[in-house]
Amino acid sequence: MSAVKVLALTKYGRLGASSRMRSLQYVPTLEQAGCQITVEPLLSDELLQARYKRGGYGISLLRAYGRRVRALKGRRKFDVVWIEKEALPWWPLWLELFMLRGVPYVLDYDDAIFHNYDQHASSWVRRFFGSRLDKLMAKSALVIAGNQYLAQRAINAGARWVEVVPTVVDLTRYPYPTFETHSEKSPAIDNLPRIVWIGSPSTVHYLQLLRKPLQELAARQPFVLRVIGGGPLDLPGVQVEIIPWTEATEGENIRTCHIGVMPLLDSLWERGKCGYKLIQYMACGLPVVASGVGANIEIVRHHKNGFLANTANDWVASLSKLLQSPSLREQMGAAGRITVEEKYSIQKTSPQISNFLKSIAGKH
Repeated sequence: MSAVKVLALTKYGRLGASSRMRSLQYVPTLEQAGCQITVEPLLSDELLQARYKRGGYGISLLRAYGRRVRALKGRRKFDVVWIEKEALPWWPLWLELFMLRGVPYVLDYDDAIFHNYDQHASSWVRRFFGSRLDKLMAKSALVIAGNQYLAQRAINAGARWVEVVPTVVDLTRYPYPTFETHSEKSPAIDNLPRIVWIGSPSTVHYLQLLRKPLQELAARQPFVLRVIGGGPLDLPGVQVEIIPWTEATEGENIRTCHIGVMPLLDSLWERGKCGYKLIQYMACGLPVVASGVGANIEIVRHHKNGFLANTANDWVASLSKLLQSPSLREQMGAAGRITVEEKYSIQKTSPQISNFLKSIAGKH
């Protein structure tokens, strides 16, 4: 049987977490399963770095769209087009559909980006683009959603086939941790327990939601807040440790901490989040504390592998319990690792993705 030829239109290169986890990490296992994957990112790593430094993409964005149009022109050489979010963001829908005609396409969502349009401040944008992604989903061969909130939007839009596939880790990059007491294994010179948050400069603002809880906690007991990949952070009274993100070191930098946190607002956008931070923490054997929003509610089993916190008092109480009890951290961390092994690993989800793509190619 000949290989299924797949054109993967990702939004970013490997520096973009959504593309790296939703598409790129699958390439080796999909190719082993008989899929031939050609990856065409819209925004290169260089463009993404420029955005973080300068706050925008500049004229290079036009060249990026030019490359995307050229990739779409060659779509008929493929059996399936696998699209992260949308192929031509902010372009007229009819033009994107025209560029996709003749080949079945799959849409993959790990964020509620439809709210960029239907909740936009401009009434003009809401009027002309508000249903853009709904119509794109309705004409797709398949919508892969990272959680139930995203899946329900696709169902309501009339998508003919919708599957929920969470954002997952590759267990080979997260070896099974040894569950010795985390406070005893800390390699830090100061020997203080570490609360970790991992993300990007565009999401580090969520940590401001913990400003008062962390300050109150720091006044009671010493700890370090480790921020991976987020850049500078102003939290007076809290000892903060900033660590640059790299793909090679992220696992170890999480593993040497003691508690993972994921604060979120409770808004439409956050309900579309897929809780990937929590999956990383749990894979490393860490207990977690997270806002009870979106996929967090599906991932965190309250009092089993972590805590859900909806108020400042919840955050203080949950973090204080974990900081004071190494045995509780060990117990919840072990439960979290089991959660990941059972539901949130590429070893579980890659065969599903392979079967989806082959099924669509076969029908085409």
